[in-house]
Amino acid sequence: MEAFKILPVLKKKLAFLSGGKDRRSGLILTIPLCTEQTSMEELSATLDYLLSIPSEKCKARGFTVIVDGRKSQWNIVKTVVLMLQNVIPAEVSLVCVVKPDEFWDKKVTHFCFWKEKDRLGFEVILVSANKLTRYIEPCQLTDEFGGSLVYDHLDWLNKRLVFEKFTKESTSLLDELTVINENEKGSQADKDRSSESNIMPSFDPETVLQTGHELLSELQQRRFNGSEGGGGGTAWSPMDDELLAQPQVMKLLDSLREQYTKYQEVCRQRSKRSQLEEIQTKVMQVVNWLEGPGTEQLRTQWGIGDSIRASQALQQKHEEIESQHSEWFAVYVELNQQIAALLSAGDEEDLMELKGLQQQLSDVCYRQASQLEFRQNVLQSAHEFHMTAQDLSQQLDGLLGMLCADVAPADGAAIQQTLKHLEEKLKSVEGALQSLREKGQVLLDQMSTQTSFSYGKDVSIENKDVSIENKDVSIESKDVSIENKENIDHIHNVMEDMQLRKQRCEDMVDVRRLKMLQMVQLFKCEEDALQAVEWLGELLDALLKTHIRLGDDSQETKVLLEKHKKFVDVAQSTYDYGRQLLQATVVLCQSLRCTTRSSGDTLPRLNRLWKQFTVTSDERQHRLEMASAFHTAAEKILRESPELAELMVDVEAYEEVETVGKGLLDRLTVPVIFPDGSEQFFGSPGDMAPSAESIRERMKLVEEKRFLQEEAEQRLDEEALETGPRES
Repeated sequence: MEAFKILPVLKKKLAFLSGGKDRRSGLILTIPLCTEQTSMEELSATLDYLLSIPSEKCKARGFTVIVDGRKSQWNIVKTVVLMLQNVIPAEVSLVCVVKPDEFWDKKVTHFCFWKEKDRLGFEVILVSANKLTRYIEPCQLTDEFGGSLVYDHLDWLNKRLVFEKFTKESTSLLDELTVINENEKGSQADKDRSSESNIMPSFDPETVLQTGHELLSELQQRRFNGSEGGGGGTAWSPMDDELLAQPQVMKLLDSLREQYTKYQEVCRQRSKRSQLEEIQTKVMQVVNWLEGPGTEQLRTQWGIGDSIRASQALQQKHEEIESQHSEWFAVYVELNQQIAALLSAGDEEDLMELKGLQQQLSDVCYRQASQLEFRQNVLQSAHEFHMTAQDLSQQLDGLLGMLCADVAPADGAAIQQTLKHLEEKLKSVEGALQSLREKGQVLLDQMSTQTSFSYGKDVSIENKDVSIENKDVSIESKDVSIENKENIDHIHNVMEDMQLRKQRCEDMVDVRRLKMLQMVQLFKCEEDALQAVEWLGELLDALLKTHIRLGDDSQETKVLLEKHKKFVDVAQSTYDYGRQLLQATVVLCQSLRCTTRSSGDTLPRLNRLWKQFTVTSDERQHRLEMASAFHTAAEKILRESPELAELMVDVEAYEEVETVGKGLLDRLTVPVIFPDGSEQFFGSPGDMAPSAESIRERMKLVEEKRFLQEEAEQRLDEEALETGPRES
C-alpha cells in the first residue's frame, strides 16, 4: 500500500506511530478519537498502512495501542477496541483506553475488557491521561498525553511520501538504465542497430540521485539527533521505519550510481559516434560546395569598376561571395577543431579515418583560398579606399554642420567640451585624409601593375587549353587597361576634392575656435562674478554673526577697529573684483553679439549685498568707535586717585562716560536696517550679552569712583569750615 493512494485519509491523523516505545520496546500506536463520527473503514485503512511499515522483528515485540477516548463516546471506543481484534490481534500487547475526566455512564461497567482478554487476544485497561506514565515512560509519550516526545504528523507524512516516491522512481530508473546499458552492449556489435537503441530514461538520474541524497541526509541527521533509550528529554526519537529506510535508500543509491556511471559511458560513446558521423557529413558538404558553386562564382567576377557606384556594386558582389565562402570556411575551422580534439582523445580505430577527413578538408579549403587571394587583394584595396573616402566625406559633412550651427552652450565646461569635440573631429578628418591618401596610393600601385587575371582556375592546366586561354587573356588586358585609366583619374579627383573640402573646414574651425574661446572667457567671468557675490555674502554673514566683540578696554577696541578696516578692505576688493568681471562680460557679449548675461541677475545681487555690507560695516564701525570713546573716558577716570584733590575729575567726565555707555548699550539692542527695509541683528542676544555686561561693569566702577570723589569733596568742605572759625 502506498501513502499517496490514501493521502486524504492519512492527513486526518486517525492513527499514527509517534516513534515512542513501551517498556517492552514495542511500538506505540496512537488512535486519537474526536467528537465527530470516525469512519471505521478509513481507520482500518490507516491501520493497515501503518502496520505495513515496521519490520517483522519490530512487530514481534508487540504494539501498545493508546485509544484516546477523551473526546469520543463509549460505543465508538468499544467499536475501535473490538476492531483491533480483527485488524492486529497477534501484534497487540496492550490497549490503553484514555478515559475522560468525567467518566462514561455506568453502563460501561457492564462490559469488562479484562474479562474478554482471552477472547480479544490482548489486555485492555481504562486509564486517565495523567496515569499513562504507569505503563509508558513520559519521554515516549507525545505532548497530548503530558509526554515530551516530539511528533509532527505532517512532517512524517511528507517524509513517507518522499521516501515512497524515491523508491518508486529509483526502482523504475534502475530497471530502465539496466535495459539501456544491456542494449548498448548489443549495439556495439551491430552498429546498424545503434540508432534504435538510443532510448532515454523516464526520469532524470541527477534529480533522482539528488532526491535520494537529500532523503538519506535527512534520515541520518534525524537519527543522529535522536535518542534510542528515551532519556533525551524532548529530543526526537527515530522511528523504526526511518531506521529501516536508511539501508534501503543507501542500497538504491549505490545501485543507481553504478548503473548511472555505465549509462554516462554509454552516452559518451553515443555522442562520440554521433559526432563522427556529423563531421563526415559536414566535411563532404564543405568539399562539394567549394569545388562546385564556390569555384563557379569566382570565374564570373573580374574588374574593379570605373565609378564609386560600380566599385561598390562589385565590392558588394565580392563581399557576398566572400560571405558565402566565410560561412564554409567557418565550418571548416569548426570541423578542424573538432577533428583535432577527437584526434587528441580518440581511439586508435578512429585515428586514420579522422586524419583522412582532416587532410581532404584542408586541401580543398586552402586551394579555394588561394584562388580568392588575388581578387580579394585588389577589391579589398578598392573597398577600403571608397569606404575611407565615404567616411571622410561624412566626417567633413558633420564638421561643416557643427560649424554652421549656432553655438548656445550652457556653461564654460560645455564650451570646452564642444571645443574639444571640434578639435577631435578636425584631427579625425586629418587622419582620415591621410589614410585616404595612403589607401589611394596603394590602390594606384596595384592598378599600375595590373595585368591579366585568372580566377577560379586550377594551377595545373592541360596543354591543349593554354592557347585558348591566352587569347582570352589578351582581350581582357585591353579592357583592364581602359578601366585602370578611368579608375586612376577617379581616385585622383576624389583625393583632390577631399583636400579642398578639408581646407575650407580648417578655415571655418579657426573662426569658430576664436569665438568659442571668447565664450569660455565669458562664462569664466560670469562664474567668477557669481563666486564674488557668494564671497561677499559670506563676508556679510561673517560680519553679522562673528564680528560682535567690542573689546574689554580701549587697546583691544583699537585692535578690533584695525581688523575691521582690513575686513572692509577685503570686502571692497571683492566687490570691485565682481564689478570688473561683470564689466568684462559686457564687453565680451558685445564682441559676441549676444545679450549681457549678468546684468539681469548677478549685478543687482552684487550691488544689494554691497549696500547691505556697507550699512552693516558702518554700524560696526560706529559701535567700535563708541566703545573706544567709552573705554578711553572710563580708563581716564579710573586712573585718577580720589585721595588727591588736585586730581579730582570733572563732573562732565562722569556724565560723558554715563552718556556714551548708555548710548552704546542701547545701540547693541538695535538691529541693522538694510536699504530694502529688512533687519538683521549682530549675532544673537546671548552673543551680545558679554559685551553689554562688560560695559555695565565698567560703568559701575566709574559710578563708584564718582561716589568716592563726592565723599572726598565733602570731607574737604567740612575741614575748610572748621579751619575758618579757628583762624578768626
